[in-house]
Amino acid sequence: MTDDPSELQALRRVKRKSYFVCAAVFLGGVSLHWVQLGTFVPALALLNVAWSASFVCIGLAVGAGWIPVRWSAVWGASVSLVVVTVYLHLTGGPSSIYFPMLCTLPLFTAMFSPNSRGPTWLASVATLGAVAVLDVLSGMSPRVMLVQLWGFSLLGVMAAYGARTYRRMREAEKAAQQEMVVAQREMLLAQREMLAALEQLAESERLRRRAEVERAEVERLVVVGQLASGVAHEVNNPLAFVKSNLCFIQQEVLREDGPLDRAELRDVLAETQEGVMRIQQIVKDLRRFSREGDGGEAEGRPEAAMHEAQRLASVRLRGLGEVSLEIPPGLPAVRLGQRQLVQVLVNLLLNAADAVETAVPARRAHILMKAWRVEGGVRLEVEDNGPGIAPELLQRIFEPFFTTRPPGDGTGLGLALCREYVSRVGGSLVAENRAEGGARLVLVLPAVPALTSAAA
Repeated sequence: MTDDPSELQALRRVKRKSYFVCAAVFLGGVSLHWVQLGTFVPALALLNVAWSASFVCIGLAVGAGWIPVRWSAVWGASVSLVVVTVYLHLTGGPSSIYFPMLCTLPLFTAMFSPNSRGPTWLASVATLGAVAVLDVLSGMSPRVMLVQLWGFSLLGVMAAYGARTYRRMREAEKAAQQEMVVAQREMLLAQREMLAALEQLAESERLRRRAEVERAEVERLVVVGQLASGVAHEVNNPLAFVKSNLCFIQQEVLREDGPLDRAELRDVLAETQEGVMRIQQIVKDLRRFSREGDGGEAEGRPEAAMHEAQRLASVRLRGLGEVSLEIPPGLPAVRLGQRQLVQVLVNLLLNAADAVETAVPARRAHILMKAWRVEGGVRLEVEDNGPGIAPELLQRIFEPFFTTRPPGDGTGLGLALCREYVSRVGGSLVAENRAEGGARLVLVLPAVPALTSAAA
């Protein structure tokens, strides 16, 4: 029996409706008796009316809660047993055409109280008693009486077993529903946990990307700082002869004796313009390299990137040495963005310059940067004439925050970021020592498909 008030109220309404339906059927039995017997029997009609009225009263009592739902079937079975017994006694006892109605009482009780065994067993025993009384009143022999009682006993057992089967099926159904509810709750909880985990993952990814951008910006600014130390020297050289040439032009223009040598003035002006262009190029390269951006270009041009990297690295090298280029014509575009390609090459050149600067004995730096087409892409190499890389450091130099520089001089992120940029586009960056001395950094980048490059 349920303890939920709402479920109990619903069950009462169902029971009440069932008793009202039965009352209507019993009331309609008045005309059925007339058809079956061929005559109107007032006593039977009154029994039907009393039977119907009793069920209406039981239905009202059950609906109002005056009779427990569990034992309402006992009341209905008791009334039905009395009415049917009187029916049978008035219409011939065991030989009455209504005698099979006794068989329905245990089944009727089991139908109205499937959740309890007590009412069904009581109805079965009461039915056996009614059969015994009718058989005795009719003078039936003991042998025939035993056969009838045995048959009705089997019907009672079947009714009780059917009620038990229904009860177990109902319990199994409720257990399955409860398990389904628990499973749905667990699934909902798992979905909520999954959504929370996905939100945390998205937040972690956002923070990781932000940290990655900040890390790249830090390394780029470190490189800018290294280059800035040489800017003054690189600018002072062309600035000096620009200033000298301007002074010469001023003297020539203000000189009153003799004609102006226009050819010489043109040469001086051309030389002055070249110096100004050199200063402008240095400032332009440094500003472009230091400019903040997302590096989202679709492709890079190796030839242009190598020239720009050479100009930027020359600011750092100054009198230490030079960077030479070997670039064949017609190199294809690569999948690494132009800004990141320049940053990678500048890092490689500055590392080469640092390596040569630490060489003992001291020597003039000669750094060679070359490129050529390979199957599926472009291979770029940066070679130096420094002391080379210790074998145990060949792989460690690409680890984040690993550096051989003194504390405070470098972040240890440059080569790690270079390899990360290259790996993302399917390229590779490795370090090796040259047989003739010095180190070599080998960069292989996949080419942009011809159709994509042409469309761009």
